[in-house]
This record gives sequence, structure tokens and C-alpha cells, in this order.
Amino acid sequence: MEAPQIFHKDPSTFRTAPNLNNYEDTRKSFSWDDVADKEIAFFPDGKLNAAYIAVDRHLNTDLASKVALYWEGDNGEKEIFTYRDIAHRSNQFGNLLKKKGVRRGDRVFIFLPRVPLLYISFLGTLKIGAIAGTLFSAFQEQALFDRLENSGAKILVTNKDLSTRIEKIRGKLPNLSDVLVVDDPNFSAQLTSQENSLEIEHMEKDDYAFMLYTSGTTGKPKGVVHKHYAILSQHLTAKFVLDIHKDDIYWCTADPGWVTGISYEILGSWSSGATQVVYSGRFDTEKWYQILQDYKVSIWYTAPTAIRMLMAKGEEVVKRFSLSNLRHILSVGEPLNPEAIRWGLKAFGLPFHDTWWQTETGCMVLVNFPCTDIKIGSMGRPFLGIDAEIVDDNGNPLPTGTEGNIALIPGWPSMMQTIWNNEEKYKSYFVNGWYISGDRGWKDADGYFWFVGRADDVIKTSGERVGPFEVESALVEHPAVVEAGVIGKPDEVRGEIIKAFIVLKPNVTPSDLLKEELSQHVKKHLAGHAYPREIEFIDKLPKTRSGKIMRRILKAKEMGMPIGDTSTLEEY
Repeated sequence: MEAPQIFHKDPSTFRTAPNLNNYEDTRKSFSWDDVADKEIAFFPDGKLNAAYIAVDRHLNTDLASKVALYWEGDNGEKEIFTYRDIAHRSNQFGNLLKKKGVRRGDRVFIFLPRVPLLYISFLGTLKIGAIAGTLFSAFQEQALFDRLENSGAKILVTNKDLSTRIEKIRGKLPNLSDVLVVDDPNFSAQLTSQENSLEIEHMEKDDYAFMLYTSGTTGKPKGVVHKHYAILSQHLTAKFVLDIHKDDIYWCTADPGWVTGISYEILGSWSSGATQVVYSGRFDTEKWYQILQDYKVSIWYTAPTAIRMLMAKGEEVVKRFSLSNLRHILSVGEPLNPEAIRWGLKAFGLPFHDTWWQTETGCMVLVNFPCTDIKIGSMGRPFLGIDAEIVDDNGNPLPTGTEGNIALIPGWPSMMQTIWNNEEKYKSYFVNGWYISGDRGWKDADGYFWFVGRADDVIKTSGERVGPFEVESALVEHPAVVEAGVIGKPDEVRGEIIKAFIVLKPNVTPSDLLKEELSQHVKKHLAGHAYPREIEFIDKLPKTRSGKIMRRILKAKEMGMPIGDTSTLEEY
């Protein structure tokens, strides 16, 4: 494998001095308890509320009248909300829930596209001590039933268009006492009649705040529950990794049906005082550049899938827009291919900063800070107060450079609190004092972590272990390729062979000659044994809404096997 390239940071070129200036020194003395009182707001009785910390605490500062949200709809509709607006409207929503009989600990699920009421209702739910759950607007009846039934949701917040899916399953949900349809005139009248002041519930650190369901290859989706104190991790990572300053315009392209949209589009970002942009429409290259230009976005947090799709359209499109306000760009959802980082430097004069974390971790865990050098292709180093290691299947640390399980020492504030009604599943994440992530990687001598693949995705071919991500990254560097998904396919001689599914750039003609060229390209840039022996050209890869390639679906289709839960599957 070729030695990694390093993008060296030159502090003299920083447009804005980073909030974190020295990673190594700060890490040595860092303690979550030491920073909590300084960074987030506790009530006089020592309790807290994540929604209050995110928004309402700013009302006694100069942020009260600052824009918190620029919202743009699918059809060009626009709305602007200050922090005071968000606080008051979420108070009204909290009061409405209380009148509907919602109490502390009740589950309120939100099934909406990215409209302002999604954000407002989430905050209002937390303010009264209820537990908020978010649902992708792409979910159909079975996915909705699984989540609403398992959680025992009391209230569902939705709109007229999506409510038709609920009507078909409501009779099987005895705990669901009310469905609030936000674009119904009756709802609007009820909401606006509520007081805009609210007695916000004082919560213990470990009290449940929100929950998200994650899907696996088999079985029903599992409800990952996070506590109110998670906001400390989310706030600090927003401050030090996203590097939010009070004059920044920030755009996170995630949907709050996914943990990034909660941690860094509601809680951590607003706690840090960000003015943020939300666009409810689907991906479109020119529209995205238009948003970056028109809103003068300075910090942009997006997904590798989107970056690769922008790459496919070329740098000439970028030049048609004025993106000079951009100063910091980041990636989330799956590890970032090296070619995407190099392209960011060419297209925007900025490197994308990869961040690795999971629904279960609640916040960024392995990161590339603004102040530290980037080893192109690495996930970076552990965030402050988080201890990470590579361990074997028994939880024993492995030597530097050895592939194994990416593991964390439990105890950071945003680590999941439980799996809803499934303590056995929760306990299964922990081995020998470590949280085992399910991802495999290795750590180099400088403490940078490198992704190999999901534990069940790693390919064993001719006695060698090959990570699908590194093969995909090598393929994406070929000028004909937009995206690649790689799986292991059973083979009598080699155990497994590598098969690649490839999306080509427009106007590139598939051919056997190109297949051979791509195989040779991987051999040259990666390793002689790690090349795809089979290549199939396809129009699009199966991906989750968060942008992760669903390799298990590629493998299941290849093998003629059941593909399992596909409720989070969506074209980007």
C-alpha cells in the first residue's frame, strides 16, 4: 500500500483561529467534569435540560435576537427564526403536549420532512421531560409500526401526506393516543393559542432525552436511547471539531432521522450559538452550491456520498459560484475516500475533515481537528476525553499497525444509555471493559486510526484479510469511477474473491477492457491480492439515508439471499 499523504496545517493561513489550538496539550489535562460547568448551563439545583442548554439559555445573552435558522423548502419557500423564536415556539409545543396528557418519560415520535416544526417539536418534547424519537420521512408502514410499537409511543407528530401511512397501522398501536398533523388548520390554531412561556423540566444527567432506531442485517431495529447529559459531548465536539464561532453560517446536510441531524443540527450546533441553514429538498449539485453561495455558508458538514456526487459533476460547476465564505468543511456517515479529500483541496481550496462515530456513541469520536494535520484517508484521532484502541475479539489491546476491533472505554457523556427494552442487546456491546464498535481498523504510530470495514464486511481472500473500504477508495481514484461498493464472494479455491459494483461517470462506456483496467489500477495502488476479480457496472449503489453503502444488500442480491431490514435504505 502506498504511504499516506499528509496535509500539513499552517496556522498562519487560518482565516479564523480554531477554538482548539493544541490537541496534544489539551488532551493531557482534559476532564469532562472540569469543563461541564463552564460549557453548559445547569439549573441552580444541579439538574439540566438539553433543550434549554441548546436554545433557551441564549435568551439572556446577545444571541436572543440572532438568527438561529435559515430554512428553505423544496419549492423555494423561506423562513427565518431567531433563537427567541425557536425558544418560544418550542415552549408552545411543550405546552400543547402537556395538554394532550404527555408526561415525563412518555415517547413522542416525529415523522416529518425537514420542516421547521420538526426542530421545534423535538425541543418542545425534551423541555417537558418526554423522550423524543425521530423517523425518516421515507419510512413505510412496517418500518413505522416496528418503531412505534416497540417504543410504546404516545404521540406522533406528522403531516397530511405522511399521515396516510399511519392510518393503516394505527389500529395495531394501542399506546398511540394522538396523531398531530402539523399542516392541519386545527393543529395550527391549537399551537398558536398556547403560552410561549413554559416551566422547563429539570432532568437528571442520566434521564432519557431522545431515541433513534438502527437497523441490522437480521432482527427488528433496536432503539438506541440517549440522555440529557449527552449534550455536553455534542456541544464540545461542535465547538472544537465543527469549530463553530458566533459569526459562522453553518450547514449540516443530515436529516434528523439520523443521529447527525440531532447532535449537530439541533443540540450541539445551537448550544454553540450557530446560525444554521436547513434545506428540505433532495440532493442537487447546482442547488447545493447555490445554498453555499447565497447563505454565505462558512462551515459545511456533509456526507461522502454527496461529495462523490459533486465530484462526478466536476470542478467547472464549482467555479460558477462564489464560495469564498467557506472556511471549514467536514464529512460524516462513512469513512471518507482519500480522493474526496484531494478533490476538496482542488475544488474549494480546503480539505474535507473526516469524522467517525455512530448512533450509539452520540457524538464524534475519532476526528480530524481544524488545528491538526490530516493524514489523508485516516479517520483521525480520539476526541478529548475519549480513549480509543484497537482490540481483539476478547477485548485485549493489539500492537500498533495490527487490524482489529475499533473500541472505546465507556463513560463519555453521549454514550448510549440503553437499548430500549433490550438490556441483553445493550450488554452485548461491551467486552472486557471496552465498548466494541463493530467496525474494524488499525492505529498507526502517531495515534491516527484507519478504517478497514464493518466486522462482518471484511473479506478473507487467499488467506489475506482485505477491507472493502480500501478497495473502494482505490477504485474511486480512477478517473472513470464515481462510486464503488465491494463485497467478498465465496470461492472454492480462495475462500472469497473480491467483487466490485461500480457506478461510472457520465459518458463513460462500460467494457471488459475497462474492467481489466480497473483491476490493474487497484493492483498498482493497493496490493496484488486485493484487486477485484469480478466487476459489475451498476447505475446506483444501495445506501442508507445517511449515505452509507449497504454492502450487505449487494452481497445478499449476489448470493440470492434475503436482504433483511431495508427500512433505512434510500437513494441519496
